[in-house]
Amino acid sequence: MIGFLRLKNLLAAVVTLAMLAGCETPPPPSGFPQLSYAHLPPIKLDVAQVKIVTEYRSTGVAPNVEHLFPVKPQAAAERWSRERLKPVGRSGMARVTIRRASVVEVPLSRSTGVRALLTTDQAERYDGVIEIAIAILDGSGRQTGAVVSRAQRSKSVPEDISVYDREKTWFDMVEAMMNDINVSLETQIKKHLEKSLR
Repeated sequence: MIGFLRLKNLLAAVVTLAMLAGCETPPPPSGFPQLSYAHLPPIKLDVAQVKIVTEYRSTGVAPNVEHLFPVKPQAAAERWSRERLKPVGRSGMARVTIRRASVVEVPLSRSTGVRALLTTDQAERYDGVIEIAIAILDGSGRQTGAVVSRAQRSKSVPEDISVYDREKTWFDMVEAMMNDINVSLETQIKKHLEKSLR
């Protein structure tokens, strides 16, 4: 009887551990919203589909840091493409190519000696680039028009910056670059792809 109770308790413990192992703790929220462009009027294109192609692949290692961002530049570029460009035609395609979506961390020189004790230096600079190209292809695959936009931002941060403030700097960089891209592409589409607008 005692052996049966021990076996029963052992089995119960194993089942409990298995259930706990199967439960994954979700990552804590970053505290930053996803950038959205759904509130803006759609850019209606006389094509049957919008295809998003990502040429840029993050290395995931230093000096690149975009993979650490609370809102990644590539994800923001893809979301812009989905939410702003609306296919309303019967044939053809708008091919959106995300050529760049990178941010590189550049170490900055710091004070030394006594001055280092009295100075809060800028420790790193972040150089970001987002580049998006849009090509309009007719039903036979022939390109009938194209536009491209490139946004760049740089921002340095102090050596005593908090984790939150660093992530806020990254978020603000992506938001600013995407705002530049949004204005630039909207202007260029109206000017250079007028025949493809509906």
